[in-house]
Amino acid sequence: MAEQERLLRVGILGCGPISQFAHLESAQKGRNVALQAVCDADVGLAKRFGEFYDAERIYFDYDEMLADPDVDAVVIGTSDAFHVPAALRALAAGKHVLCEKPIGTGVEEVERLAAAVERSGLVLRVGHMLRFDPGVESAKAFVDGEMGEMLALKAWYCDSTHRYTVTDAVQPLPRQGTRVMRPSGDPKADRERYYMLAHGSHLVDLARFLAGPIRSVHARLRQRFGAYSWFVDIEFENGAMGHLDLTVAIRGDWSEGFEVYGENGSARARILNPWYYKSAEVEIFHEKDATTTRVLGADGHFYRRQLEGFAEAVLTGSEPRGADIRDGLASVKAMAAIMQSVRSGRPVDVETAGGEV
Repeated sequence: MAEQERLLRVGILGCGPISQFAHLESAQKGRNVALQAVCDADVGLAKRFGEFYDAERIYFDYDEMLADPDVDAVVIGTSDAFHVPAALRALAAGKHVLCEKPIGTGVEEVERLAAAVERSGLVLRVGHMLRFDPGVESAKAFVDGEMGEMLALKAWYCDSTHRYTVTDAVQPLPRQGTRVMRPSGDPKADRERYYMLAHGSHLVDLARFLAGPIRSVHARLRQRFGAYSWFVDIEFENGAMGHLDLTVAIRGDWSEGFEVYGENGSARARILNPWYYKSAEVEIFHEKDATTTRVLGADGHFYRRQLEGFAEAVLTGSEPRGADIRDGLASVKAMAAIMQSVRSGRPVDVETAGGEV
């Protein structure tokens, strides 16, 4: 088969909401991807979505899917606590991995996964899909090129009390199974930890994508009327200052974005609710001629673009795009450091952070 005709044959683990809303459609639409298999312990969900998306095979046991020689790679769309164990099993079976974010829930387990990735020589990418948003990509290109020295970055992720009113209007209601694989205990019972893992992982990776490694964090948390608000002061390794605002949930519309100030210009972004599949609205100011530019970003299906980038790296051996295991580990360390800083009231060095988020 000619190089341009090759397809990465993927198996999707988990037919829950994130796969229903993102990964199954991405595998169906991806230009260099074929949906070889789906797997879910819930027979009804596996059959429903495997048949609807024309999967070649349907599995109810993960090890059976991993033993399929026609599955080249797995997309892991399970609960956070299962990410590292599922990824380790895939690597041991010789499969490449695209895993939902966060890659793990604690520093030490992700370090074990990082060692396994290094030994395997396989491609593993973490599903920080904002790196494939055309607007965010335009800001990254500006930061790395024309902008010059970075002065400061501020970024925010403010979920809305009305988010499900919005998303229920644009999405089909997710199908619920009768045999749901859940980790021990209720991961949503500790809201502070759940919100940090689910939403803080997006914010931390975005900051690192634009400004580079984080040296230290100094965080505060305020909880009122069911809302959690973190303000995090950041020191980046490049010397730039940073500020992150993670608030879940604001009484108002969804608010996500960033501003970057540099030597030769600045960038300002409004990131839309991801389920609109619409590129971030990013305005870039160029000091040299006092003009502002903005990319159209007509293709805003960042989940599909993420899968295509993953497939390209596996199929061609090119340098993989997106977040790798080192990025995933750095994000988990940063979140752990933020949680530790809240408890201690002091700055925490990210590299020394350990334990669970």
